[in-house]
Amino acid sequence: MIATFLFEIFSALYIAWRYVLNNTTRIIIAILVCLAVFQYAEYTICQNLNISWAKIGFVAITLLPPLGFHLAQEISKKYSKILTTLAYGSAALFAGYFLLSNAISESVCGGNYVIFHYVLPIEWSYSVYYYGWLFVGLFYSLWRATQMNLKKQLNTRHALQLLALGYVLFMLPTTIVNVINPTTVIGIPSIMCGFAVILAVILTFFIIPRVTKSRR
Repeated sequence: MIATFLFEIFSALYIAWRYVLNNTTRIIIAILVCLAVFQYAEYTICQNLNISWAKIGFVAITLLPPLGFHLAQEISKKYSKILTTLAYGSAALFAGYFLLSNAISESVCGGNYVIFHYVLPIEWSYSVYYYGWLFVGLFYSLWRATQMNLKKQLNTRHALQLLALGYVLFMLPTTIVNVINPTTVIGIPSIMCGFAVILAVILTFFIIPRVTKSRR
């Protein structure tokens, strides 16, 4: 957890130092920081340092789906204000609920991952929200990639394809683990964010060099 946290937080700092700050850069940094915050939250839970970090961690990962969708729009330079507002609006509702309520009733360190127990009504609606916007971001990236001019917009096309790959590598390994061992379903947030380090690598070393100018 600490190793992943350090990689993600230093990746965010490296990008801020190396590349011109624009909307694309800021969104990527925000994604990396959110991933890092969740890893640190898991660490504090396993060290019994502060139970409130469970709420903070969930707020951090709640922001990931709209940030990913927003990133796809920034890369393609094609925007949907309605969908963006809906994405961030729904994220704000869930984030506020996690912070101000007792929706997360318990968090347990399971060794390989952290198990979060939360109220059933919010569990199902949160899953629909989370996977719903992840799939919107995935298909939006693929759709926009097909519309890029192969000669003039090759970097943009590749960046969108890489982002789509990042989405798949964010979700697919967790799904495979759940199929092989159904008991791991209770650890989906933790397992998914563990595999998200692959997404962090793609963002840092493959996507941002294609879409943002270096200043170093």
